[in-house]
Amino acid sequence: MSPAPVLSGGCLCGAIRYHSSNAPFDADHCHCRQCQRSVGSVLASWMDFKRSQITWLTRSPVEYPSSEKIRRGFCPHCGASISYRHLDHPDYLTLTIASLDNPNQVAPNYHIHTRSQVSWLQINDNCRRYPQQRTEPAPAPQQKNE
Repeated sequence: MSPAPVLSGGCLCGAIRYHSSNAPFDADHCHCRQCQRSVGSVLASWMDFKRSQITWLTRSPVEYPSSEKIRRGFCPHCGASISYRHLDHPDYLTLTIASLDNPNQVAPNYHIHTRSQVSWLQINDNCRRYPQQRTEPAPAPQQKNE
């Protein structure tokens, strides 16, 4: 018997459904122009997994090559953005936080490509901000005293 999924989600029409066997190892808000155009919003919120942690329950997303090494996955029926893959990192898969059944389960840890952030958007969180890609490791999570 397989363990219950940690997270589950899918696209707007339900043609694509997935679950994860683990929580994401990281999550971010991306403000780059490609993400803005891909998801149709001023930022995209993403969560990162090892590919082996994601099971596609119905079908997997159709992928669009948005650049030489980037593949952006979407539902061919409703058009919802679901995934992002970089060909240089074949063991990893990034999924949209908004595709979760309960997006409150995952909170981003940092912002990237803030040079492209729209000027009228003010986000008052405590996440680290990077003008382009993240150039240094994220801070280690704080350990709780047990």
